[in-house]
Amino acid sequence: MNLSKFILLSLYLFVTANIFGQYEFKDYKFSDEKIEVPENYASENEIVLLRNIKTELLSKDNAVLQFYLLHEKVLINSANAIERNNKVYIPFRTEEKLLVNKLRVIQNNGKVIELKTSDIKEETNEETGVKYQYYAVTGLEKGAIIEKLFILEEVPEIKGATVVLQDSRPILSAHFELIYPKHLQFKTKSYNGLATMTEIKEAYKDKNSLSVSAFNLTAIPSDEKYANEKAHTKSLRYKLESNLNSNAKNLNNYKEFATNVFENLNAELDSKMKKELDIFIKKIPTSKDPFTQIRLIEQFIKTNIAYNRYYGENSNFTAALKSKQANEIDMLKLYAAVLKHFNIEHQFVVTSERFKMFFDKDFDTIEQLTDIIFYFPTLRQYLEPCAFEYRFPLFNFNLGNTYGLFIKAKEFGGVMMGLGEIKFIDIPSGEITHDFTDITIDLREDIYNPEINTTHKQGGYAAAGIQYIKDFVSADQYQDIIKNISENYTQKAETKSIKIENDGCDNIGLLPLILNVTFEGKDLVQKAGDNLLLNVGVLIGKQMELYQVENRVLPVELYYPHRYTRTIKILLPPGYTIKNPEAFEMNFETIIDDKKVAHWHSSATINGSELIVNNTENYDIIDYPLSAFESYKKVVNAAADFNKIVVVISKM
Repeated sequence: MNLSKFILLSLYLFVTANIFGQYEFKDYKFSDEKIEVPENYASENEIVLLRNIKTELLSKDNAVLQFYLLHEKVLINSANAIERNNKVYIPFRTEEKLLVNKLRVIQNNGKVIELKTSDIKEETNEETGVKYQYYAVTGLEKGAIIEKLFILEEVPEIKGATVVLQDSRPILSAHFELIYPKHLQFKTKSYNGLATMTEIKEAYKDKNSLSVSAFNLTAIPSDEKYANEKAHTKSLRYKLESNLNSNAKNLNNYKEFATNVFENLNAELDSKMKKELDIFIKKIPTSKDPFTQIRLIEQFIKTNIAYNRYYGENSNFTAALKSKQANEIDMLKLYAAVLKHFNIEHQFVVTSERFKMFFDKDFDTIEQLTDIIFYFPTLRQYLEPCAFEYRFPLFNFNLGNTYGLFIKAKEFGGVMMGLGEIKFIDIPSGEITHDFTDITIDLREDIYNPEINTTHKQGGYAAAGIQYIKDFVSADQYQDIIKNISENYTQKAETKSIKIENDGCDNIGLLPLILNVTFEGKDLVQKAGDNLLLNVGVLIGKQMELYQVENRVLPVELYYPHRYTRTIKILLPPGYTIKNPEAFEMNFETIIDDKKVAHWHSSATINGSELIVNNTENYDIIDYPLSAFESYKKVVNAAADFNKIVVVISKM
């Protein structure tokens, strides 16, 4: 949900008729210019030959209209590309009007196939009920060119807009132009090596323009593990900065936004709303400990009020107490009112998901203010009010490790107002998401069929993904899910017992999820001459690997810090020994700025008839620069290499 549409008071009136003059690209047509493809792109699945984007603002008095053009030519160069492009979706939002809608296919022999209205099909999003139209493209073949041209009339993006000129395909030629009345002034910024936009005064009659071009843009990989493509693509941002006619300056600033958020979410209550809220609050359990009280508030609200982003039937936020449903704004108001009642100091933090939008702390745009969480300065922790799968102090990791606008209450002349400040949002450290694994392999009773007991204690984010499931599925479904999870550690062996503790939403972020499994390990033992081979490494579960990555393009960005501590005990019968304990000796580290930020350490010691393996695997930071990738890769692959360890057992 774009909160700015609900919270920020608009500076303009928008109309959909009585256009003042014509937009400059009204007569824009398809291009028949032949574009040569460089040899180094010959093996690409598809190549964007041309991408031309234009946006124009037309205004008169207080009315503003925006027109948007997208012209794109794509070379189809593989069977996969044909499959990906057999549907071309027609852009549509409720606040848009589609003015020009053209698509054609240019085949190898030069034949041009113009798609018609009859080629437009429709499908419905099952979750939202929204209908989408698309061209069912015909005539595609390897070497064909698909060309589309859309012009839309839409709501102006004067509060801030991002234009991305690079994607997962190589682009030979990319252009963007912003056309606007000369009395308006815009602020712009380019990212990741894209040239700065060039302003041309009087580019058109009574209009200025800002434009930028880029050529031979390499593809941004979309399949690299733990990579944030959004933060590294060539793109630009712009926003309306001033209006010379009205002498308005510093428009769309965070100061005004912070004020509006604070005023809107700290709603005034009439007598009826106060009564309804008081009845609700009396049912919330209490604690003298602030951390516990916040958890009790969150658990009570999330248990009794269902978040529904599309729900709009409440007359005010306290109506949600009866309807048992609330959209985002109602939910935020409810939390704010309850926290205020309990005298819990809190701030609103407005940010955006970092894997969807890069938050630039140095370029103020309302566009990047899309999501709100609560911050408790005395505890230095966060709460996400609308996410049922998280509990304080855990929140969506996409909203952390980035910047946000922190809005706190400040008194000015006896009036409480919201004061905003850009600060960094920390994600809970690796100590929160710390997994402990204890494995005992007992060969003393039957060396060919050892009894294996594994106990896995998962904390923080690693546990949250499992803990919340219990409250959403039936008991039978839940048992099947736990059985499937346990098979990652048992290799699908026959189990004697499976026990789970601390599941359910009320334990998220508080207690570790404990999974204890006992099973028979006969499938892990193999006779080899006079020796026995015991497949030990697989018992820690399947691990991620990066063996095939030779030319990493993007730096590593993890979801959250994570630590693992593992202990494996192998209990041997009298007269037996392990011939290769050195197989467990593995040590790899990633050092950045003289600090160890990731490591894999494992070793083995023999104590009589026991072999004890100790292993720690830590990822203490989220961002690893490209220069550190090779050492990071060795740490990650150490876990996958551990999976392959087989010990040799022989008689002494």
